[in-house]
This record gives sequence, C-alpha cells and structure tokens, in this order.
Amino acid sequence: MTSSLPARSALALFAHPDDIEFVAAGTLLHLKDLGWELHYCNVANGCCGSTTTDRQQTAAIRLKESQRSADLLGASFYPPICDDLDVFYNASNLAKIAAVVRQAKPTLILTHAPVDYMEDHMQTCRLAVTAAFAKGIPNFETIPQVDAYDGEVAIYHAQPHGNRTPMNELVIPQFAVNIDAVLDRKLKMLQCHESQQGWLQTTQKMNSYLQTMLDLGRETATLAKLPCQHAEGWHRHLHLGFSGPDFDPLGEALLNHNPNGIE
Repeated sequence: MTSSLPARSALALFAHPDDIEFVAAGTLLHLKDLGWELHYCNVANGCCGSTTTDRQQTAAIRLKESQRSADLLGASFYPPICDDLDVFYNASNLAKIAAVVRQAKPTLILTHAPVDYMEDHMQTCRLAVTAAFAKGIPNFETIPQVDAYDGEVAIYHAQPHGNRTPMNELVIPQFAVNIDAVLDRKLKMLQCHESQQGWLQTTQKMNSYLQTMLDLGRETATLAKLPCQHAEGWHRHLHLGFSGPDFDPLGEALLNHNPNGIE
C-alpha cells in the first residue's frame, strides 16, 4: 500500500457526458484557479443520447465532446466504463470505478445526489461512495489493478437535477458556491456538448440546455440565499469511513478564496 498523495486533488465522478458541466464545473474551475489537480470521469459513454445517430456513433461523438470539455478545465480525463442505462451497482463496475479513485488519489470527490431523477445518477453516486471507501483496502482488487492507498477523502453530493427529488420535493443545498466569476468558462465547457441540444429538446423539452443550466444555477443561488446570480449547491457526505469529522477541504478552500462565495 502506498500513501503518496497529491497535495490537493479533486475527482468529479458523474454519470453522463455533460453532467459535470451542469452541476459541478463552476466549483471545479474555482479549484483549478487555486492550483488544485483535477480529474474528470463520466461513468457512462452517452451512447443513448441521440435520436439521429446510432449507439456507436453517438458514443464516439460524446467522447470527443467530453474530452474537449476536460481539456478546457485542465483536468485528467478517464474514459467511461459502460453504456448508458448500464450503470449498475455491481462488482465489475465497482472495481473499475475504484481503479479511477486509486489513480486520482483525490482529496475530495464530487458526485451526484443519492436521490436524483434517474437511476444512472443514483447508481453512480453509490459506486463513487463505495469506491472511495475501498481505496485503502489492499484485498479489494480493481480493474485494472491499482495499489490501495491511505489518506483522507471527503465526498460532496451535487444538487439533484432540477433541484428536486423524484417526488418533486425541493432540495435546499447544505452550502453553495458562487460561480459568477467562472460562469463564462462553465458555459464554454457545457457548449462542448453541442450534440445534446437536439436530444434534450426532443426528450426533456429543454429549448436550450445552456439556458436550463443558467436557470438551475440561479435557483440554487436563491435557495442558498447567496449574494450572487448563479451558484452550485453541495451536501457533504458523512465522514465515517472516509476522514476525520472536521475534514472539509472544499469548504476550507473556497471559503478562504471568496468569503461571500460559499455558505
């Protein structure tokens, strides 16, 4: 087992291409500006996200879009491990995601809400949490095999899509990050996923996926009562099994960076 860790490292583990951009890119951009090492991983390949191209074509298009976005972010890119709607909490997927965690050696992990509007999001959350727990267990084998390592990690859950549970219950963020200063860069990252405009308009009635992101960010700022126009909301996972009770690297980093940007 190794204990060699980067000083500050953040891993974004989300279900599909464009999920990171919708709910986490602003926070990641702030961390990048503070000198953090960033890691970018979509669990699924986006193969179902089109009504005009087949699975293989769609996955290839979305892979390139994700790679462009990760390049804009300045993050290490990890390829997806499965198809859309194959994001199951099973041994194979867990072993693959645990390998990503061990490679990234994150100080913190950003992932989906435990309760969200679709199963791929919720299963990704479960995989991320267990993979973080398994990072230091030498007898747990990953795919590919990566050595276990010691070190504290904090997990933060994003707001659910629409800021609501599947039962239409409004979710108030535990704390939120002011993203106004990095909003233009976040928009450019989301714009990389241009193939999604037609898909989201047809299937989810989003006339503009960019406008939807802005609207959700605006509502999050209002819910968090932040003095800004747009925000990303977060919930810190229970520390047990992952770190000491006061280990809050995201809160500490962004509170010190911008006292009015996180509450």
